[in-house]
Amino acid sequence: MPKHKEAATPKPLDLDLRPGQSIELLKALHILTREGKLNQDSRRKLKQVYHLFQFIDKLLKELPASETGPTLADHGAGKSYLGFIIYDLFFKALGRGHIYGIETRAELVASSQALAQRLGFERMQFLNLSVAESAHSEALPAQIDVVTALHACDTATDDAIAFGLQKKAKFMVLVPCCQAELARVLNQHKALNLQRTPLAELWRHPLHTREMGSQLTNVLRCLYLEAQGYQVTVTELVGWEHSMKNELILAKYTGQKKRSAAERLQALLEEFGLQDLAQTRFHI
Repeated sequence: MPKHKEAATPKPLDLDLRPGQSIELLKALHILTREGKLNQDSRRKLKQVYHLFQFIDKLLKELPASETGPTLADHGAGKSYLGFIIYDLFFKALGRGHIYGIETRAELVASSQALAQRLGFERMQFLNLSVAESAHSEALPAQIDVVTALHACDTATDDAIAFGLQKKAKFMVLVPCCQAELARVLNQHKALNLQRTPLAELWRHPLHTREMGSQLTNVLRCLYLEAQGYQVTVTELVGWEHSMKNELILAKYTGQKKRSAAERLQALLEEFGLQDLAQTRFHI
């Protein structure tokens, strides 16, 4: 009688794992079950984080070599999926460099710090601070190489940009979320703008106000970064089926401040009645 073949041992992931990647980490982040299985929700989350890591990995490799290694600040870290994956796939093997996770929820900071200690990720530090507060914290170095902000809500993305400028970041990786500030301002001056320009029809209805505010916010952010000496690329993080908040802004410092970008930024602020933001969010 023919012998039955033994069933092959299932792989913990049907995604490609890199040599040395920590299965324990993936289980601790609840991406994998205790049995090493991956459910559909975790699959989407992991795919998004891996896709973003591909961009960040390339940027980290562009940094000049140093004895201390690269520094990265992750704003709005949450459970620090991104920070842990970056450390596991890049910093761990490098043997130097430091990641700072910035998060306002104390319980998430404590759990992330405990996980880092358990895994031996010694060069990860988690700070219970807002993005704005972190810019003045002595717990962070004067210069940060890479600034990330994954789904930092509303003006927290602008705070991350301000942090990057202050820390002279070589790269910024931003995935904005819930941009509500400009929508509120557009709504306040809606009647006046409707009389002044037909362009106000673009945000006359509440749904359009929200969408227009979100789009305009990111356009202004890109111009602001260019005016501050960054080369900016805007692309898609993942497909629409995974997240509606998938706009990825990549900024690389060149030192060449674009006067034309500053002029266009100012013109847009005036056109949309947003001059007050020139003194707060978009000060050139």
